[in-house]
Amino acid sequence: MKTENHSGSLRGEQGDSDCDYIIVGAGSAGCVAAWRLITETDARVVLLETGGEYTSPYLKLSPGYSRLVPKGIHCTIHRTVPQAHASHRVLEIATGRIVGGGSSVNAQVYMRGYRNDYDQCGLSAGSDLWSWAALLPHFRRLEGNQKFNNEFHGGSGPLQVADPGFFCEYSHLFVKAVQSLGLPFTADFNVGAPTGVGYLQFTARGGRRCSAADAFLSKVRSDSRLRVLTGAQVNRILLDRQRAVGIEYVHQGQRKTLRCRREVLLAAGAFGSPKLLMLSGIGPAEQLRRFDIPVQVDLRGVGQNLQDHCGSPLVLEGNSRGYGYFRQDRGWRLAWNLLEYGLFRRGRLTTVGGEASSFHVTDERSTEATVQIYCVPMIGYANTAADTVPAVDGIKLHATLLRPHSRGSLSLRSSNPADPPLVDPNYLSDSRDLKLLVEGLKIARTIADAAPLRQALGRELLPGAGVQDDAGLADYIRRTVRTDWHPVGTCRMGSSDDPMSVVNATLEVLGVQGLRVIDASVMPNIVSANTNAPTMALADRGLSLLLSGAARADAGREAQ
Repeated sequence: MKTENHSGSLRGEQGDSDCDYIIVGAGSAGCVAAWRLITETDARVVLLETGGEYTSPYLKLSPGYSRLVPKGIHCTIHRTVPQAHASHRVLEIATGRIVGGGSSVNAQVYMRGYRNDYDQCGLSAGSDLWSWAALLPHFRRLEGNQKFNNEFHGGSGPLQVADPGFFCEYSHLFVKAVQSLGLPFTADFNVGAPTGVGYLQFTARGGRRCSAADAFLSKVRSDSRLRVLTGAQVNRILLDRQRAVGIEYVHQGQRKTLRCRREVLLAAGAFGSPKLLMLSGIGPAEQLRRFDIPVQVDLRGVGQNLQDHCGSPLVLEGNSRGYGYFRQDRGWRLAWNLLEYGLFRRGRLTTVGGEASSFHVTDERSTEATVQIYCVPMIGYANTAADTVPAVDGIKLHATLLRPHSRGSLSLRSSNPADPPLVDPNYLSDSRDLKLLVEGLKIARTIADAAPLRQALGRELLPGAGVQDDAGLADYIRRTVRTDWHPVGTCRMGSSDDPMSVVNATLEVLGVQGLRVIDASVMPNIVSANTNAPTMALADRGLSLLLSGAARADAGREAQ
């Protein structure tokens, strides 16, 4: 006999199934999905995560102090294939391997991008289900903003969003310098049209990170209907006559199977989700046969369409100590910062270390910004052996492509689930990207030379005063371009008649029943923003579509 719960979603007999839903990946999308299913249905849910628990006290500080917690502990470090258009360098892209995923280890920037990013996604999917108007209610209902509560923002949602608790002087000087060049000050970048210059908001409040684990999973973690398995490596999806019925996984050294009555939801990210599809026989047939993987569904688009934000920095030495975050994470300065934070919840540990940004049109054919410049008040990384910088006070003005034209791919290395995939972002393969970044660095130089910022800066360390022409800047970018850790697009959403589509407008994998992808890999085009907040809204939208479809299906069966 079937019973109806408060949401209208129906649940029948369990049979030999272990649960109703399986969610693969406990990152931003997976945590949202678990929260929705547990709070709105009577379903039994199993959430599997390759990494460990989100317990490190350092990660829960606003800056995360990643230098104190090596990324290899909580991240998977993917080494790309040599990048043909970036001096044949092998780059590293880190993805979260921890409950909360990227939201537990990222820089916490809360951005949504342009309205047209979402309207274009809707057009690419052949549906208006993913327009800005359709996504905005999901952004609002998830958000608990510190200062905004209006048609664009939610003030009481579970995801805490706030201004940083500390602003360094370099950030203020940057904002005033950009305004002196004629760009307006913008109080809110998240109304669908980010322009001008201003201060960023973050998924943190009171000096504490608010990851997806904090915002969503913690609300349902104690519910007996939810089981969370950490340290679980999912090997493949189990199919029965083109229907997903469960998964095979390895936990504590033992290979196990888990079966579900309703659906398998993939939330393993732009690298993990396509890899798992291919290991399960869902993907480009030619590639699968190369590794003797039986072809279940020939989907050419799996692993294709990889997109990522990337950019290069203008690096400048400072001449005013104390304006930024130089050596604030070591020695007596760290001790003082920890004491100030512990006693008063104020000071440098209540910020992420980069508070300001600006948006610039570097293509005369565009009416929207093409490059974003982040003011990073520290010199935090070296680029190549030839471009190392001294350990001095200073800033980076990091120019990032908002909508890169280059497209890459992800493919299997072997049929062994333990082997990492081959990742080829193909950075700068489209010549337009290089041109846009050259213009972005020129703008960064103009900002650095504008009052009042110029009075606080000394010499230019990278690319250096000797690099002035476009060819020299282009060569510098090839040697220094790096990821912003925003890979998307490898299971792209689209219409069923598009040979490169992987999921339809309700995120169901084409040719397979009971299987959806609910993470950033479904984005047909990368949004012009940090991808964490859009991924959460995407997952929330996907769960609404899933639950409304399940309710209709159950109602139909009840009527028979």
